[in-house]
Amino acid sequence: MSSIYIYWDESHLWGLLVWRALRAFGLPYRLVRAKEISQGLLSRKPPVALVVPGGMARRKFELLGDEGVREIQDYVSGGGVYFGFCGGAGLGLTGRHGLGLCPWKRRAFTDRLQHAMSGHMRVRPARDNALTPQTLSEAPLLPVWWPARFEPSPDDGVNVLAAYQAPGPDFWVADIPLDSIPRGALDDLETIHDLSIWPHFMVDQPCLVEGHYGQGRYVLSYTHLETPASRDANLWLAHLIHKLTGLCSRDGAALTPAWNLEALPRRWADEDGGEDLARAKAGLEGSIREGSQEMLFFQRNSWLLGWRRGIPGASLNALYSMVCQAQSISPCAEAQSYWHEQAPRFLETLELFRHGLTGYLLSERLAMTTSGTNNAIPENVLSEQRMALFGSRMSHGGIFAELISVMDELLFLTLTGDTQ
Repeated sequence: MSSIYIYWDESHLWGLLVWRALRAFGLPYRLVRAKEISQGLLSRKPPVALVVPGGMARRKFELLGDEGVREIQDYVSGGGVYFGFCGGAGLGLTGRHGLGLCPWKRRAFTDRLQHAMSGHMRVRPARDNALTPQTLSEAPLLPVWWPARFEPSPDDGVNVLAAYQAPGPDFWVADIPLDSIPRGALDDLETIHDLSIWPHFMVDQPCLVEGHYGQGRYVLSYTHLETPASRDANLWLAHLIHKLTGLCSRDGAALTPAWNLEALPRRWADEDGGEDLARAKAGLEGSIREGSQEMLFFQRNSWLLGWRRGIPGASLNALYSMVCQAQSISPCAEAQSYWHEQAPRFLETLELFRHGLTGYLLSERLAMTTSGTNNAIPENVLSEQRMALFGSRMSHGGIFAELISVMDELLFLTLTGDTQ
């Protein structure tokens, strides 16, 4: 049976979510790299579908190169199926760093706060489309994690499967849980301070679309249908896969299980490198505790951190999730060999990273305390610390880049060798 391919590069946490969903559904999958795609994998061994998880669309595009872009276009136009989530949806659009499968473009934000939306949104589903499950509620809840936006254009063959309606109970704007502010008080604050906190700009905007490209199909979603334990989203994902590939979930499964990172069992033996992975996990948990004590981090759910706006918590969350998941899968020989070679340097670099992170988090906390005083910490000082640790906001860099690169390769080898 042909597999569903998961385009792994630059996916990190979001690649893990897709992998968990397909694994939970009992569907055949294979992780693939941009290099394999550019060398003709899709034409030699066509998958039943190509899934592109979230992550930076620009980096995914650059890694594909001209050859890889043409390979995906040829695959889909020849009858293939493309699923793109968040960054993968952006990659499927038309534009400078897009595949051009969908004629729509990415819509620009008019306010940086508009990109800081996360949690579940109630949506309006297209009931007359066969790709919409008929068992969904009238206003199903679908999760978004800092989504971009579509720029619709008329009469271009793009079908909207879902549009945003209203925030759900776990919806946040940056570091503010929207439900924590009474609506009347929020309206008053927005008027007094000339702010827009409630996500009016999202209402009626498309978030899940589908269409044809040549003989093939694409589904682009700024909602993360693969989110753990998100009932409506998981049901819709299983339905889409079945309708577009013919593959059925094992035993009718249509729910991705909850994902408690801290409680994941450890399956690497100490002698195979498990002790080093446990040290890495414990070290990252220590850094998360430090940030929590400084009121910069907080726990959103069992797999997702929250963070004060401007703090690079997403990067730390990604690295922590990857370490936790890596140690929870029995390693193949290739993964063991790679980690044996990389572990000493990784742990040494991690300690350097954690030392710098401690200083940076304290600086951010002091900056909050001294804001508006004569002794306020200049933003350029904080920016230099962030750059040294994490790189710029638009690409991974600094010490973090080395750590995430090692863990990315270790997970690729581990998941590729996983026999469920």
